[in-house]
Amino acid sequence: MNTLHIKTGDQVMVLSGKDKGKKGKVLSVEPKKGQAVVEGVNVAARHVKPRRQGQAGGIIKQEIGIRACKLMRVCPKCNKPTRAAHTVMPDGARSRSCKQCGELI
Repeated sequence: MNTLHIKTGDQVMVLSGKDKGKKGKVLSVEPKKGQAVVEGVNVAARHVKPRRQGQAGGIIKQEIGIRACKLMRVCPKCNKPTRAAHTVMPDGARSRSCKQCGELI
């Protein structure tokens, strides 16, 4: 999988899994793995050992990747999850738009 329907900075909603219904901002995208890291979604506890003197160890909470097929972009205007329609502008540039309200994303 080389291209994804979401990009870094998009507001997305989780469609299935333990975090179903949660919304968050996409922090990073990994197209080769088909995954995205979303803020506040799929949080795992990670045990960290102190590496330097004075550095604290312990258990930290960290977001890990979630499959992109479980995510759907949320329109900023109508606040509904929607698929993207690709609109060609008069100057020839392509842009993503909401299929619900027609607003450019």
